[in-house]
Amino acid sequence: MFDATVAADVSGLPVTLVHACQRAGRGGSPTAVVDESALGGLRGLGALTDEQRRTVPWLTGASHAVFVSPGADVSLRFFTTTGELPGCGHGTVAALAFLAARAGSSDYRATLRTGGGSFAGRVTRAHGDYDAAFEPGPVTLRGPAPGELDAVLDALGVAADAVAPGGRIATLGRARLLLPVATPTVLAALVPDFDRLRAACDSLGLLGCYVHCETGTSGAAGAAGLRFAARMFAPSIGVPEDVANANSTACLAAHLAREGRLGAGAGGRIGVDMGDSLGTPSTITATATAVGGAASLGRRVRL
Repeated sequence: MFDATVAADVSGLPVTLVHACQRAGRGGSPTAVVDESALGGLRGLGALTDEQRRTVPWLTGASHAVFVSPGADVSLRFFTTTGELPGCGHGTVAALAFLAARAGSSDYRATLRTGGGSFAGRVTRAHGDYDAAFEPGPVTLRGPAPGELDAVLDALGVAADAVAPGGRIATLGRARLLLPVATPTVLAALVPDFDRLRAACDSLGLLGCYVHCETGTSGAAGAAGLRFAARMFAPSIGVPEDVANANSTACLAAHLAREGRLGAGAGGRIGVDMGDSLGTPSTITATATAVGGAASLGRRVRL
């Protein structure tokens, strides 16, 4: 995917791996975090090119990398191996945990700037771990047109009678499909054809497919609220299946709030378990206005 010259260009680059959206202290999405403000004194490294930024997930084995530029507001840029994203929810959780650790703060707050705009983020620390949350911003939702999703469903390998009512095209930075299925068994059994799924998503301008079902259990997080299991397939951005996807979870919470399902009886929040199909348990929590998860800092490496 990248030649040796590009990889050599980032040799010596310090990267912190943060496990974002963990479940009960385990799993979470390994996310590469780079402090761009520290590059000047490192082997003459200056500003990175976008191609160099795309190599960081590849070299670290992470699905995503977030590049942090601290200041009065903190600038965040997100990359997969295929290019830049306007936003990344678990990448934001990872960046917030990294910044809180660097500040040595048990109650850290920041204004964050991304390609999608500015928003507030907060981290609290307890027992060595970080609980990060941020305001994802407005979500737009629409129902799919008749037949619009046929190619997507076919590529996912899900039968029409296994799809539950309430599918939506949700946009937060980029559009993605929120697809409810009838049971956790249907969800766990999905084996998409990723080449066909990428073509179907590309034709509709979709980031990917967030397939979910309500579990009706309290879940590992133990928080009051509705509980879901989900899997996120995003081959269009070079991520066949995501360990955790906080922005899509925020979209689901916004949809449920508009349907009147996040009232007092639901605790005003949802908890979504992901990553089990990949052997990396993750949990994201969300309300109608905020989303986040627990995170821990892993090893610091030099590329």
